[in-house]
This record gives sequence, C-alpha cells and structure tokens, in this order.
Amino acid sequence: MHHMTYTLLVMLIGVTVVVGGILWLRLHAFLALILASFVVAALTPASALNRFFVGTSGFPVLRQIDDQTFLIETKGSNYEVGDRLVLIGLNPTSNSYDELGRVQIASLEDDETGFPVARLEDETSFRGTEEMAKLRVVPRDSFKAAIKQSETGIGSRVASGFGNACLKIGIIIAMAGIIGKCLLDSGAADRIVRSTLNMFGEGAAPVAFAASGFLLGVPVFFDTVFFLMIPLGKALHVRTKRSYLLYVLTIVCGATMAHSLVPPTPGPLAVSEELGINLGLMIFAGLVVGLGTAAFGLVYATILNRYCTLPLRESPDVTLADLEETMKRSDESLPSLWLSLSPILVPVVLITGKALLDKSSSPPEWLPVSAGNWSSVRQFFAVFGDKNICMTLAALFSMLMLLFQKRPSFAELSTSMQKALSSAGVIILVTAAGGALGLSLRQTGVADLIESLPQSSPVVLCTLAFLLTTAIRTAQGSASVAMMTAAGILSGMVQQGQLDFHPIYLALAIGCGSKPISWMNDSGFLVIARMSGMTEQEALKYITPMTAAMGLFGLLLTIIGVTLWPSPL
Repeated sequence: MHHMTYTLLVMLIGVTVVVGGILWLRLHAFLALILASFVVAALTPASALNRFFVGTSGFPVLRQIDDQTFLIETKGSNYEVGDRLVLIGLNPTSNSYDELGRVQIASLEDDETGFPVARLEDETSFRGTEEMAKLRVVPRDSFKAAIKQSETGIGSRVASGFGNACLKIGIIIAMAGIIGKCLLDSGAADRIVRSTLNMFGEGAAPVAFAASGFLLGVPVFFDTVFFLMIPLGKALHVRTKRSYLLYVLTIVCGATMAHSLVPPTPGPLAVSEELGINLGLMIFAGLVVGLGTAAFGLVYATILNRYCTLPLRESPDVTLADLEETMKRSDESLPSLWLSLSPILVPVVLITGKALLDKSSSPPEWLPVSAGNWSSVRQFFAVFGDKNICMTLAALFSMLMLLFQKRPSFAELSTSMQKALSSAGVIILVTAAGGALGLSLRQTGVADLIESLPQSSPVVLCTLAFLLTTAIRTAQGSASVAMMTAAGILSGMVQQGQLDFHPIYLALAIGCGSKPISWMNDSGFLVIARMSGMTEQEALKYITPMTAAMGLFGLLLTIIGVTLWPSPL
C-alpha cells in the first residue's frame, strides 16, 4: 500500500508541474513537459523501475502445477522444448523482482489448457515461491537487459521517452504539416469546402466533418486525421465567417472515438487480440458504440458553439491574409475535386490496404487476382502502406499539385515549406516532450495501482475497466498505451473464464475509458491546440470536457448492451 500511495504522490507532482508551469508560470508547453519528466524520473524509486522493466519482460506464470512445474503464458511464441529461461517473482519486502531459479520448457502445449509447461532445471537452485507474487519466466538475455535498463540514469530515461515519441510521430507530423500547407496554398482545401457546401449546404458541414473524421479515424492515426482535416475547417470558417469552434470540435468528435473503438487502429486491435475477441465482432461493436458517441459529441459541440466562440488565429504556417486571398479565388482557378482530395486519399487508401492485406494470405474469391500477383500486391502495400512512407508520398504529391496549380518559383516553394515545417517542428517537440512525461509516469508503476479486480456484476466490471483505463490515460497521456495496459491487466479474468458476459463489452469499456482525461501530456490534445490556434486553457475548456463526456456516454451504451445482451453471439 505504501508504494501505491507514493506512486499517486509522484503522479500528482508531475501533473502539478505541467499544469502549474503552463497555466501559472506561462512556460512554453515543451519546457513544462520536459521539466515534469525530469522531476517524475528523479522521484521514481529503483523498485518501481525494476517492476517496470523486469516485470514487463518475458511471460507470466499462469499457475504453479506442483513444486517443480509451472504453466506459463507463452502460447504463440518461438520457444522450443528444452529452451532455458529464468524464473522471477515479485518480492513483497523489496517490492522488486528477484531471480528464483532456472526452468526449461518441458512441453509446448499442456493437454488441458494448451499453454506451455516449464519445469525446474536445477531443483537445488530454486529459492521457493513462498510469499512471492507475479511469477514470470524470462529469457536470460532479456533478464540481463531489463536489469540494465532499470539502472539507467534520469537523463537517459527521459531522452528515451522523447526519442520513442519522435520515432512514432516525427515524420508523420512533418509531412502532415506540408500536406496541410499545400492544401491551403493550392486552393485544394477551398475546393473541398465549396464542393461540400454545394452538395450538402452549410448547415450540414459539421455533420460532414464528424462523419469524415470518423471514417478517416478507422485506418489513420488521430493526429494525422486532424492534420489532414483542420485546413478544411479553417477554409470553411474564412468562407462563412461562422462556427470555427464547431468545425474544430466536430473533426475531433468523429476521429477520436474511431481511434479507440474500431480496428485496425492499434489500440482496439491490440485489445481485441489480448482479450481473444473476434476481429469482425470488434469492428461491428466498435462501429455501433463509436457512431453513437460521435453523434453525442456532435450534439455536444453544436450546443457549446451557441454559447462559446473561438477566433481563427494566425499560425506560423499560414496567415489570415493568406486564407482570405485563397478564399477569393474563382472556381476556375481551383484544382479539381479529385485532385484536391488526392493528398488525403493517398495515405488513407495505402494504410487501409496494408491493414486489410496483412490479415489475408490469399486473394478473396471475388477478386480476379492470381496467387503470384496477390503476393506482389501484398508486398506493394507492405512497403507503401507504412504510415511514414505513405505520408511522405502524399506530401510530395501535394507539393506537385501546388507547383502545377500556382507555378511558384522554387524559392517561393522553399519559403512556403519552411513555414510549414517550422510549425510542425514545434508540435513535434511538444508532442515528444509529452511522450517523455508519459514514459516517466508509466515507470512509476501506474499498472500496479490496481492489483486485481473482484468478481462482480457485468455493470461493475465494465465500470471498473473504464475507470482503470481512464486512470492510466490521465497519468501517461496515450490512449493506445492506456488501452493496451488495461487489457493486459484484465486479460487474466478472460483467460481463466471468470466473466459471465462476452468480453467484447470489456473491450468497449476500455476503449471508452481511454477518452478521459485529455490534457497536456496527450499528443492529440497538443496537436488540436496548436493546429487550431487554441491556447492550452481553451483546449482544456473545450476539448477535455467533450471527449470525457463522450467516453462516459460510450460507457452508458456499453452498460445498456451488457445488461440487455450479455452474450451477443
């Protein structure tokens, strides 16, 4: 209990440094996040680092069959009979993992469970598991590497979190910044807006933004969706002089729920695999709850827009004068609709194609493609469906569109791209700093705060799953990481058959629980604030309550579902 209290205290200190630094000391978000990362890393005890690095390596022991035999959760691994591993356990005294002995894989599948069985290699070296908790088996090399990682210094750990975040989003944000700038400068954003207004009318624009955000959010990361769509919101506001806040919020409300509920985005995909849920069922249930929560968010945004306004501010990549000049162009001077949509459609098609083909080893019957050609198609999407490559291709395509449409000199093009990359560079820095803080907070032992959940009613378990995911999301920022962590904690109940209802509802509760609370350690929050021109205070006022309310509404839909149809299959 003592280490849990200390973990909560360290998390509170980290949150206070960020909020206090940004709101009270008026520090740049990058400085506040990095400072909080160092503070949290310095306050994290060695035992917590041991649990984070060593405790997350290897595979858990499901149960001890007898004094020498253990049932381990390594199904689907590359282990073979005879492989040697290290048996470790959590020492309640030191609250860190100790080596207990050496084991060998005795069989790859137990007759009853199908899980591998490990047997002690040397009975005399076994220290015993009395009072030990959370037994795991770890390859020797992995055990040594985890111990070494747990002993790294404060600066290295913060830099690791910063670097990992850059690795995931650096190229994407830079290329998305170029795409957005080219969409505005070439008139493509205005063409899309004019076409939307011609087809549906100005009154339907918020619905179109929410629906488009939801559809794009299924195959594309939320940050990327917002990057691609916010130029359209800016262009529409300049044209109509109305409802900029509504346009921003409707883009968010669509994309954010698809990101956490509908595969193949990483969060819901990982949760469905962890809980053993059929991917088709996860997609269907995620669509039902996701569309319901997106509709709720649309209503919320519409009501909020009646009482609040958000001005369109200048940003380093585009000035208001530039936007005004773009909107005054005649229809004949704008690119065609399909050409305007191409920088958006290219990454969507490639990413979606890669996600679909990764799961299909042979062509569907209705598609007239031979097995040999199918292999080439899969290889093409495997290469060009990578999010970094396809976003780079889309950026190059948007630059070509700008060159063809406006015919700027290379010097003018270079100046335009420099503005876009300057704006994207700040966002990358702030987002990576948020990643550093998120990793530092995770290393304090967020997952240890809830050791186990009691067997209870479906409503209580779904609510607890929601609250668990919310706590992790609030602490470290990433919705996907929060979902994966919560699914890992709760997967034991599913595997051991302790649920009286279908685990799809647990997955939906986890997805909805990843929405609260979005704040300055969340890359999506920072992207919304920076790209829309909001201050951090405005984003906390408009974005955070809306996403939290949508998550709660999704939990309500999940509870209704598990109460009326506990076993949908």
